[in-house]
Amino acid sequence: MLIATWNINGVKARIDALVAWLETAAPDIACLQEIKSVDEGFPRQAIEDLGYHVETHGQKGFNGVALVSKDKPAEVLRGLPGDDSDEQARYMEGLWSINRRRLRVASIYLPNGNPLGSEKFPYKLAWMDRLIAHAERRLLTEDELVLAGDYNVIPMPIDAAHPKDWVDDALFQPESRGAWRRLVNLGLTDALRATTDAAKTYTFWDYQAGAWQKNNGIRIDHMLISPEVQDRLVSVGIEKHVRGWEKPSDHVPVMIELAA
Repeated sequence: MLIATWNINGVKARIDALVAWLETAAPDIACLQEIKSVDEGFPRQAIEDLGYHVETHGQKGFNGVALVSKDKPAEVLRGLPGDDSDEQARYMEGLWSINRRRLRVASIYLPNGNPLGSEKFPYKLAWMDRLIAHAERRLLTEDELVLAGDYNVIPMPIDAAHPKDWVDDALFQPESRGAWRRLVNLGLTDALRATTDAAKTYTFWDYQAGAWQKNNGIRIDHMLISPEVQDRLVSVGIEKHVRGWEKPSDHVPVMIELAA
């Protein structure tokens, strides 16, 4: 079984790349972030023509997440619990029953938090607190759990080509990284770091200053998995080649393979 995450950075602009990737990678479940589309405007037909089911939690021009899956989920949760006043479309979770297993997969677009000193950084940290609380509740069920997405957190210096460039950025602040550790310490596993400690392992390259050509990247797209999923983990891959396609997103897909 293949589960993937990809910040598509505008689904309408990347629909051809998304379809091409779905055809070749063939994930069973794909979590998309930053779709930048309202639900009714999402270009679902091209995806459904491949045999996929589409669930969206959209927002006009900003944010937005989606779940694309070969099988329709039994349940869908739109929005991260804990703050009814939060209107930003950043979290969606699906429940599947596969081979008598209950599998929950979430597509997460965690707030960026920049600029520091604005209201955006406290919002990021409060959102992370809500995610930690929600994940803790989900882990108590002992369902298989995958929390996948663009976390906008650089966990460790090894996850950036030039860590010193990020010391004044919300993605690398001690508070952001501390919240990340509290989330992981609930009993989750960073799937990629469970399989490799290699440096120069990135998922995002800025469009500016030749970052892609220089491999000046960062790792901010993560798949956190529960112990029940880790027991089935076969491999983790970063689809780095997609960044070299025409009109690419600045992120690339990350995908885990699970044993049957």
